Amino acid sequence: MLRTQIPRRGLLWTTTAIATVCLSVLATLNACSSDAGPRAAASAKQPTVVIIGDSLSTGHGTSPADAWPNLIENDPVFQQFQATIVNAAQDGSGYVSVGDDGSTFGSQVDGAVTDSTRLVVFFGSENDMGAAPGETQVAAARAFASVKVRAPRADVLVIGPPSYTSTPESERLEIRDQDKAAAQQAGARFVDPIDLGWIMEDTENLIGPDGDHPSEAGQKYLQAKMEALIEPLIQRPQPQ
Repeated sequence: MLRTQIPRRGLLWTTTAIATVCLSVLATLNACSSDAGPRAAASAKQPTVVIIGDSLSTGHGTSPADAWPNLIENDPVFQQFQATIVNAAQDGSGYVSVGDDGSTFGSQVDGAVTDSTRLVVFFGSENDMGAAPGETQVAAARAFASVKVRAPRADVLVIGPPSYTSTPESERLEIRDQDKAAAQQAGARFVDPIDLGWIMEDTENLIGPDGDHPSEAGQKYLQAKMEALIEPLIQRPQPQ
């Protein structure tokens, strides 16, 4: 039987070529590995803000594109923070009140808040007016506790229901007070639109024809108010 031999020069060239290819592959793999680390780290640092709310946050009366959470996310000034807004709000919802798709503020937390969430913003809700005494505070405390379980390092910002008059109903004030008590108990920051006079000074322009939901101007008004509250929180170092 004849056995074909590779000339020594050909063998040397073949060995060198194989080694070169191997080194090239290793270099490529190392480059991919070094690239993936920083990209993954950078992605992890991008803050996610979850909005929990009712029809004041869904764009009801205008459109989802006009809703203040969407306006914030698309604001070039806000985009410098490379933050993502997750709007979990549903019409008719509250801490107790069941809204669209069977949603409450608690179920919105369960569906939208994850370990990577940086900030959770609760807004409202007047839909809880008429709930049994103390029921809203209990449900709010449960929702805030759920955030801490799902996202232990996230900040929680609680904004009570607004009023369009300086003489709000006693039931609205009661809901406001229960929200505030639950927020303080949970160590969350509470903001009171009633005390701050949000919307009251220009309801004709800021509230739409239904007398309840923000107009396009009202959504932009809420955008400015909310951005002023959200931006300092997502800029500060996250607790370890």
